[in-house]
Amino acid sequence: SKTALAAMRLFRPLSLLLATRRFCSGGGGGSGSDRIIFRQLFEPKSCTYTYLIGCQATRNAVYIDPVIETAERDANLVKQLGLNLVYAINTHLHADHVTGTGRLKALLPGCRSVISGAYKARADVHIEDGTKIDFGRLQLETRSTPGHTDGCLTYVLHSHAMAFTGDALLIRGCGRTDFQQGSPDRLYESVHSQIFSLPEHYLLYPAHDYTGQSVTTVAEEKKYNSRLTKSKAEFINIMNNLNLPYPKQIDTALPANMICGMQD
Repeated sequence: SKTALAAMRLFRPLSLLLATRRFCSGGGGGSGSDRIIFRQLFEPKSCTYTYLIGCQATRNAVYIDPVIETAERDANLVKQLGLNLVYAINTHLHADHVTGTGRLKALLPGCRSVISGAYKARADVHIEDGTKIDFGRLQLETRSTPGHTDGCLTYVLHSHAMAFTGDALLIRGCGRTDFQQGSPDRLYESVHSQIFSLPEHYLLYPAHDYTGQSVTTVAEEKKYNSRLTKSKAEFINIMNNLNLPYPKQIDTALPANMICGMQD
């Protein structure tokens, strides 16, 4: 009936919103053996998002982009949820905060730190494009997305249509390209070939947000990203003329992150 159709149109957007919010902060998506535990956590000083992904069946889990100031909080959450933290993973060598991977290793014995081999930084596991990270019945695909830095990586959880983009792609923006071997040309190619090539419904989770947003989609960024929807020439011109201030924590963060956050 016309009344029923009208009701469907009214409630369809609400159902989509609730589905997105579930993957933003709650978890449990999927069915049967592939169900996950998912939390998106925030560190306010550097506006960094840390992501906890756990396999509900086996209780094995990973953290993506932990921060040293919130490592105790993150370790306590793992214990409260009854998880076994297998890996603490970085999307790149951060310049705006000290990584929490080393501290998590001390707090949660058995956890192994992970970073791109491009940096020659201390870590238990060095990875590259195409590396598969298995934890329980879940798997992250590693995609090389340089441009913000040489070793930037995006992690894709295909089973749940989710990708963790680090600083390569932010919500309606992207990371800067003026230090750590940054290149606007490479960043443009990375995002278009490795992230925008994903199915358009995939949810994208960045390493930072400064406007209060928490998640986006491939479709949204292909349509609304204020920088990456431009031509490559326009994008390069934008990135070369941002005139951003020197990162506040870079002189502390970079040397610390070369040695896993100064923790063994």
